[in-house]
Amino acid sequence: MGMFKRCNDAKKAGQPGDQALLGALLQQGENLIERLGRAHMTWGLGSADRWDLDQTTGTITWTFPDKTATAPAQILGSFSSTSNSWLWAWANPSILPGMSRDARGFQDWAEANGHPGLAQPKIEADATVAATLAALAVRVTEATGYYRSQGSSSLVMTFGPVTLTAADGSVSSFHLDLG
Repeated sequence: MGMFKRCNDAKKAGQPGDQALLGALLQQGENLIERLGRAHMTWGLGSADRWDLDQTTGTITWTFPDKTATAPAQILGSFSSTSNSWLWAWANPSILPGMSRDARGFQDWAEANGHPGLAQPKIEADATVAATLAALAVRVTEATGYYRSQGSSSLVMTFGPVTLTAADGSVSSFHLDLG
């Protein structure tokens, strides 16, 4: 919850009652990310040899020795541990507009609910603040998949239904069950 203190004043972070709502949304977002991670690990999320993102098709692909997994994707933002900053996807000129719908949806929600500090294009952020922003955005957008690339500069993405293609060409779908 340190993110809200970093907003500097009540006008940017919302009123005290809003802090409780944000806290609840943050907790729900963190829980959702954990549950999504566990569910998607069953098909191999987190263990791929490589991943690729095609912005023109809006598809993320994970490559394994015996299969590929593909899903429609959205970029929420990027976090740089070097510059200690979070940049929302809608504010990043290297991200195609169609890839930032979820990020724009969160921006709209933040502004409509009195949290303009959360909707600034670039936010001073350490790893904790970046995780807070991601968790809030995952919760608000009701994402069904979450992926964060590794490195000093990382993309934070949401993704939809996963299609698995085995080396023999057979295709199956991963059905998410968070119940």
